Amino acid sequence: MPTLAIVGAQWGDEAKGKMVDVLGAEADVVIRYSGGNNAGHTVITGDKEFKFQLIPAGILHPGTTAVIASGMVVCPKGLLEELDRTRALKPDLGTLKISNAAHVVFPYHRMLDALEEEARGENKIGTTSRGIGPAYQDKVARLGIRMGELIVPEIFEHRLREVLAYKNRLLIMFGSEPLEFDSLYAEFSGYASRLKSLVCDTEILAQEAVEAGKRVLFEGAQGTFLDLDSGTYPYVTSSHPVAGGACLGTGIGPRAIQSVLGVCKAYTTRVGAGPFPTELHDDVGERIRQQGQEYGTVTGRSRRCGWLDTVVLRQSCRLNSLSGLVLTRLDVLSGIPELRAATAYTLGADTIGHMPSNTWEFARVQPVYESLPGWSESLRKARSLDDLPREARQYLQFVEDQSKTPIAIVSIGPDRDETIVVRPDLIWG
Repeated sequence: MPTLAIVGAQWGDEAKGKMVDVLGAEADVVIRYSGGNNAGHTVITGDKEFKFQLIPAGILHPGTTAVIASGMVVCPKGLLEELDRTRALKPDLGTLKISNAAHVVFPYHRMLDALEEEARGENKIGTTSRGIGPAYQDKVARLGIRMGELIVPEIFEHRLREVLAYKNRLLIMFGSEPLEFDSLYAEFSGYASRLKSLVCDTEILAQEAVEAGKRVLFEGAQGTFLDLDSGTYPYVTSSHPVAGGACLGTGIGPRAIQSVLGVCKAYTTRVGAGPFPTELHDDVGERIRQQGQEYGTVTGRSRRCGWLDTVVLRQSCRLNSLSGLVLTRLDVLSGIPELRAATAYTLGADTIGHMPSNTWEFARVQPVYESLPGWSESLRKARSLDDLPREARQYLQFVEDQSKTPIAIVSIGPDRDETIVVRPDLIWG
């Protein structure tokens, strides 16, 4: 049962896309299981840069089936633009399939997302305003329209009339203009005609692939601490980026997932609001931002940057039952003479080694740091651990010791080749 889930071990943006691309070369099926086009994966191959928001990054391998699963919410316009853009760069892609149970993102979702965020005033969450939260709200409220309904004209017409009447009342309450049915129906019917051949029952596709012993890779988006239940609520996303989400969003049972890799940066970043104990507001933080080009794939927003937080990392290892870690962006730390990492927190008079479950308490913690020597050499030509400076190897050992989880892969640059596989036995089992 060669199955593998890849999850973000921090607050997202950990370079999961590169890892899905690298390991997707060995996979038969790559399944994206959560989120929408509020999350982005960037993959660099040679002189080409691919930016994915909905399509699984594994589609770059022609023999692979890439699946947008039932746990996702799909903006059809964005999906088609992304597919056309990717095909223009690389015509020979894998096969794309879309779950008939994935929910559709409509313009009223985006409008309500922006209106609700504005209404929060100083308490903004930092949403991308792509309509993802409102689309998931509709899913929970049993108001959502699914891809399987979108592609059947008579069903879609009935459902859209029903839902739009309700949504227009909400838009009017917010002081916005209502949407007109005919133009919205015509627009999305056009998208449906292009996507219809790709829509199918992906749960049975995934289940049969696992039963047949095919290599199945489950691609997570965003990060563990943006999870709706396990994250720093309310500064979270609307879905489940944790490893358990790979079951919830695909129709695969938990015992069918053999290995789980957690992707983490050699430092920490976060986008939007929410507590961030190791955040840096100095020249080092800005240096990391510029050296790592820490700007969002989807929004272009600058990411908040800080030292590695091993308290967060330990919690992520527990939540996801990680088989191993993929440590990325190690090269970004080159040239910093002294590195620091949080190994515990103080909360009032207490010293604790775990994340408080209450976000308001987490916002009050102060990091307890340990210092480590840095290195000056560039790492990007390294192809084995022995090629790394001694201090870089010490840093990796420190991460393993603090997280109590072995490192399976080290990424020392954005290109496919800038990857060191340390423990291949932890990948596909």
